[in-house]
Amino acid sequence: MSAPNMTARRTKSMPEGIRVRQLRYLNNIVEQDHRFIKKRVRSMLGLKSFRTATYILSGIEAMHMVKKDQPHQREKSAQNEVEFIHKLFGVAA
Repeated sequence: MSAPNMTARRTKSMPEGIRVRQLRYLNNIVEQDHRFIKKRVRSMLGLKSFRTATYILSGIEAMHMVKKDQPHQREKSAQNEVEFIHKLFGVAA
């Protein structure tokens, strides 16, 4: 167990409902998804504003989810993918 976790347990400052998980490679799952986004964004040489960064990164993540078949749509079709993206970004279909 890490030192911050030990200190939190010793001082009883660990919030209720928080469970410490001792899995060494749990972060690797997140890093694998992050690697995909970094590969796409690196070629853009920086995003000019926070607003455009939000839109672009959301779009990249949405397309990555569709590619990985995460939305669990009724059936695979281009129309269902378009509906998913419109719902995700609040676009009137």
